[in-house]
Amino acid sequence: MRGNNFVAFLTVQGFFLGLAFAVLQARSATDILTYTALITIFFYLFSHLVIAMYYRTYVGKKGYFPKASHERELDYFIREIEKREVLIDQDYDIGESQSTMGTAAATQKAA
Repeated sequence: MRGNNFVAFLTVQGFFLGLAFAVLQARSATDILTYTALITIFFYLFSHLVIAMYYRTYVGKKGYFPKASHERELDYFIREIEKREVLIDQDYDIGESQSTMGTAAATQKAA
């Protein structure tokens, strides 16, 4: 049952229970109106309290996880990391070859 339907259901229940109680207990028309209004308001507020507790405990734990978009993003990050690894390996190879050339040139100058 949706939350709005539950509020409406309990409010109507409160109205009719309040009306029945007012007819049994009231001594004047204003008492009937007062009892009916107070009991209806009580049921209205009680229904909101019940819905708040329901959403806090049941729906809050459920959660939504966008699996498809999450997997797409992870695949994108994996591709980017692989590209960067290739660039880092190329830079490392270039740096290594330059250092070997530098040591070879220094060896030739020393000789």
